Amino acid sequence: MKKVHFFVLFIITALVLNGCRSLNPSVMLKTGKNYKYASFPEIQKEEYQLAANDVLNFSIYSNDGFKMIDVSTMGSTTGSISNNRMSLLFKIEFDGTIKLPLLGRVKLQGLTLREAESLLEEKYSAYYNKPYILLDVTNRRVIVFPGNGDGAARVITLQNGNTTLMEALANAGGIAGSGKAYKVKLIRGDLKNPQVYLIDLSTIEGIKNANMVLQANDIIYVEPQLRIGKDIMADILPYLTFITTVIIFVDVISRKAN
Repeated sequence: MKKVHFFVLFIITALVLNGCRSLNPSVMLKTGKNYKYASFPEIQKEEYQLAANDVLNFSIYSNDGFKMIDVSTMGSTTGSISNNRMSLLFKIEFDGTIKLPLLGRVKLQGLTLREAESLLEEKYSAYYNKPYILLDVTNRRVIVFPGNGDGAARVITLQNGNTTLMEALANAGGIAGSGKAYKVKLIRGDLKNPQVYLIDLSTIEGIKNANMVLQANDIIYVEPQLRIGKDIMADILPYLTFITTVIIFVDVISRKAN
């Protein structure tokens, strides 16, 4: 009987150690001990920059906004003009260009909305008198993991062109009670070789970096706290139940044999 108890103790110890190795399995996007995080730019742009896959609501007026040009007839010999508001959606493609009537492909990636409007007004001035252009991004969004580790990630649509990291966290309900405020990661750019910024929101100093203007498809990840007891018990409870059943069964058999 002592051998059985020793064997059971050995199994329980092994399970606990295995549980310790897999603490908080919900932690994602881990970085190594000496991982080199991206440096914060000294001068940050205060506006959203256009990116591939952005869908633009495009409107064009003539005479500095006096009349709306009918986009559906742009390129025709007459080029009809309408007083009714009219706009079309155009997508910035993978190479950063957008295909527009009359102009063909124009590269807009990396420009702010104001810069893109000015560029297109200049190009359309060859076809229309004092063109006035309005652009709006309809699908810019970011992903926020608030740090609870329970699948509560949210996709936040950026309503404003200068939405900051702090505002996006607030829209997601803030940092979860089990999240590490001192370990917030902002992941940006091509996911094959992303820029990863580490932000400490547990201090007032960290707010300076949290004022970064978000760009399309940014990922905000708040690392969750370790949940040692809960995770270990969740891992080993099924085994403990089985082992307890075996012990009771062996003990009953031993008593009957005696």
